[in-house]
Amino acid sequence: MKKITQILFAMAVLLCSAVASSQSTITGTIIDGEMNAPLPGANIVEKGTTNGASTSFEGTFSLQTSATSGEIVVSYVGYSTITLKFNGDQDLGQIKLMPDNTLDEIVIVGSGVIDLAEDRKTPVAVSTIRSKEIQEKAGNWDLPEVLKSTPSIQNVKGGAFGDGTMFVRGFDQTNTAFLLNGQPINGMEDGKMYWSNWSGVMDVANAIQVQRGLGASKLAISSVGGTVNIVTKTIDKKEGGYLQQMLGNDYYTKTTAYYSTGVSEKGWSFASLLGYWQGDGYVNDTDGQGQTYFFSVGYTPNDHHSFNFLLTGAPQWHAVAGSGDIQSFLDNGREYNSWSFDGVDSPNTLSSGKYPGGRNIYHKPVANLSWDWTINDQSSLSSVLYGSLGRGSFAQSIGSVDYARGSNNNHDWYGLVTNYNNQITENLNFNVGADVRLYTGFHFRDVREFITLDSVTANSGYSGGQDYQLTEAGGINPWKVFFNPNTDHLQRFGYDYSEQINYGGVFGQLEYAKNGFSAFFQGALSTQSHVRTEFLNTSTPGEGEEGGKINNLGYNVKGGLAYELSQAHRVFFNTGFYSRQPFHDTLYQNDRTGNALLQPEAENEEITGFEVGYQFNGGRAISANVNGYHTTWDNVTKYRNNGENGDDYISYQTMGVKQVHYGVELEVMTRPLDNLRLNGFLSLGEWQFKDNATQRTFDNDGNQIGVDEEIVIDGYSVGGAAQVTGGINGSYDICNNFSVDAAWNWYNDMFSVGALDEAPLSMPSYNTMDAGLSYKVMVGSNESLQFRFNLNNVFDEVYLESVSGNTAASANPDENYKGINTSNNGRFGYGRTWNFSVRFNF
Repeated sequence: MKKITQILFAMAVLLCSAVASSQSTITGTIIDGEMNAPLPGANIVEKGTTNGASTSFEGTFSLQTSATSGEIVVSYVGYSTITLKFNGDQDLGQIKLMPDNTLDEIVIVGSGVIDLAEDRKTPVAVSTIRSKEIQEKAGNWDLPEVLKSTPSIQNVKGGAFGDGTMFVRGFDQTNTAFLLNGQPINGMEDGKMYWSNWSGVMDVANAIQVQRGLGASKLAISSVGGTVNIVTKTIDKKEGGYLQQMLGNDYYTKTTAYYSTGVSEKGWSFASLLGYWQGDGYVNDTDGQGQTYFFSVGYTPNDHHSFNFLLTGAPQWHAVAGSGDIQSFLDNGREYNSWSFDGVDSPNTLSSGKYPGGRNIYHKPVANLSWDWTINDQSSLSSVLYGSLGRGSFAQSIGSVDYARGSNNNHDWYGLVTNYNNQITENLNFNVGADVRLYTGFHFRDVREFITLDSVTANSGYSGGQDYQLTEAGGINPWKVFFNPNTDHLQRFGYDYSEQINYGGVFGQLEYAKNGFSAFFQGALSTQSHVRTEFLNTSTPGEGEEGGKINNLGYNVKGGLAYELSQAHRVFFNTGFYSRQPFHDTLYQNDRTGNALLQPEAENEEITGFEVGYQFNGGRAISANVNGYHTTWDNVTKYRNNGENGDDYISYQTMGVKQVHYGVELEVMTRPLDNLRLNGFLSLGEWQFKDNATQRTFDNDGNQIGVDEEIVIDGYSVGGAAQVTGGINGSYDICNNFSVDAAWNWYNDMFSVGALDEAPLSMPSYNTMDAGLSYKVMVGSNESLQFRFNLNNVFDEVYLESVSGNTAASANPDENYKGINTSNNGRFGYGRTWNFSVRFNF
């Protein structure tokens, strides 16, 4: 018995020794590949198991494994994931992870038509917001809010969901080009952007790149102030997804679910996202509701071809807010909703709720089909075929809440962007492409909802003068508006017309790079046609009458040089000239009354830009960018109206307007400690009108009132955005997977907007502070929970975000607010707001 016990003991020792000998210890240090600094909190997982570890503040890790060989997966949010092999006990040394703000981690479909600055060696003034920052800071905001901590960019929120406006170097959104995976998305008629139509873009964005000034875009687009490239999710490299729940101030809630299959062995990939949000809004009676959907199907049959189909949309409705006189806000608070209409009870009511000003309803699905063809090692072809069907209305209660009148703005938009790229030699690259857009806009008024009536009598419009009955209601839900558009012209009133805008352009670029020197030249030529069809003021009800066709030719040329003085120093110079066709809305005297053209016709705008820059890369400690710019926007036709007051609809068209914008931008990125990042920026601008202009006034019927008159605008400051901005932002890792961040922004040298022929008002400066907390905990080998809390305007700063008016300060100080006469219209910025989210990643 004693021998048996000894044998069993010996066997147990041998077995334990065998098990022990099969264990391995893997060590190493994870560092930021750009900054050469440790990455605390990085995740290391033995592939195929739940066995994992995290790095210390010094970036070091030690992982025990029972396998003698295998692979580990190293990941960190915002950085590319890598897989490494190990064999027994092994010190892997320094392991570099590259930040994904270079877009390396993103599979970009249609890459040849997405004009990213990093695809060109000659630099431009650019800022890239990576997916990690979008995910953390977007919260319940639109895209402009995420970009506000970059040089020369300001966001004016506007008062309701999706009503904000972004300025780049003092130019509004009509002069900033927005591209979604290479597809232009500015309005074809007026260049405007309505963020309520794109409320889901933050959910599907993988990266956002802002190119200030001339930018890198090859297309003949509205990039006077800059270009914003939105790169969405398409194909993910690996399977995964997330579930997220967000809560915010004023009963805001948002639920989002995303899943991607990754790429299968046969080259197929599928991804989808569904989201739902609703909230009461910060401003009184500005509640809203919407959904987001996104579907992507990819197929890569071989190394030469890649296809992707994408469909995304964000149907929504939201009540609107007005910008009444400043005194009303002082009397009622920042949440005051100033919308009111003569003859309408306030607040008036749609059947579904209380909306003092009305309800904005829109659904604008976008679909595109991308094809990337790698022809050989030197050449490739990339094409994107896209389509968009926009259906929407502004529903406003009329009379004693009798019915809701709809002001409808619908469109059908189809296009193709294609680009051929050829690496001619090791140092010379050439690409050429085409951009085609076919657009039809439909504008009319109808009944959206009957409230106390069953029908409405329309008593104006057709030349016969007969009354007719409106008996159909188009609805106030974005899904119903989309699937049941009002196509019966006899159910429309007030105005009813369509616009056909066809655009065709070609573009090309040649770039040379050798021994630290690079140079590029771009050119684009385009033609644009316009036809307006009137349906209301015609001899035969419902039959359209076309106006004369207008054709405009436009072009642009751009070039640049760059030289790398050393690995740490680089300088560049860019210049360009645009001859840009006028927008459709500036070609007609009054686009609600008929096909009459403005005589003489509006001419092409002329934009000339110069830019110089210096880039410093000091490695881990510090890097910096300095840019100087000078942009002249000349021969501009501006349109504005005084709105409707009964039958009185007065509009103004000012021709020959010239603006000059110039300034300097400084951006500094530092990492003073391993767990501290600290960045800052300062933008100094001077934006003024130059020379005088000619103004015309039109009545409700589109007839000119009086004669052309010269208006004095020379030397007036351009209003709308702060000409001097600055900010400091940073993040601090308190411990592994737990961090705090904050951003302080300062706005100065601001001016009001209003009548061009009156001097703008100098507005008071202001500053705001935002802060956030992030915490992540691993709950499996690849699963994690992320918690995020954002607090915006931490100190509840009270500030005027916009002023519309030119009334000078009163001699009575009680009638002024910080030097601004309180009779001027304006809007105060939001007070303290917050949002909190929980996200499960799998």
